[in-house]
Amino acid sequence: MASAPNHNGPEPNDPKHLDRLLSGWPYEFGEVVARLAAGADGREVVQLRIDLGMLQMEVSGRPDGWRPEGFETYYDFLLSAAFEDGESFTLGSEHCLEIDREFVQFYHRRIGWLALREFRRAVLDADHTLALMDFSSAHAPDPEWADLHEQYRPFVLFHRTQAAALAEIDDLDPESAVEAIDAGMLRVQQALSEQEVCEDEFEEDDLIQKLLELKRTLADHYELETPLKQQLDDAIAHEQYELAAKIRDRMANRQPHRKM
Repeated sequence: MASAPNHNGPEPNDPKHLDRLLSGWPYEFGEVVARLAAGADGREVVQLRIDLGMLQMEVSGRPDGWRPEGFETYYDFLLSAAFEDGESFTLGSEHCLEIDREFVQFYHRRIGWLALREFRRAVLDADHTLALMDFSSAHAPDPEWADLHEQYRPFVLFHRTQAAALAEIDDLDPESAVEAIDAGMLRVQQALSEQEVCEDEFEEDDLIQKLLELKRTLADHYELETPLKQQLDDAIAHEQYELAAKIRDRMANRQPHRKM
């Protein structure tokens, strides 16, 4: 006699389960594993494998696809609301909750882009996070809430610097990659100097040393000469004005590299 169907749980062929998807894409502990896939309508989505399953995110706008009040992101909505309200604008508890959600979503997509070597997309998402951080800190209901986000500014800048430099390498422009690292290190150092960094948080030595190592690796691999700006500063410091003039000419004649 056939056994009666089990009504205490899902059917074995229930299309809602993710068994086949997850078994075919194993989680790798300690690694960020991401991939691009096609949605049901053919649109491109980015997927991130995590230990308890997977995340699927849109490739533009908010990662969850929500358009708050018709705006592309919650940050865009806040800018509009602040412009309309003027000096009376304040961040309420609901605003703070949605800002926190957007920070987390853009973090997940940013690390996905980095894992996929989609470096310019990672730069864009880092810039969004930094702009949202600027806004939320400027309008924070209290300093403690702002500090919860500001403590991660050096780390976001670190990701942005890595991505900007590696994007230039992809474009076969190693000199611009070194310039991006130098500019990024200054921003990281400034952010760290404006806050007290706890021992168990992101240490300056760790972030800066990783960027310096990336810079050394690029300089050695591509046999790069000292950047023209540094050559110019050295020539002026040693009163080598004829050499300084030649360096200025080289700087003026350089082809401008693609802006992000």
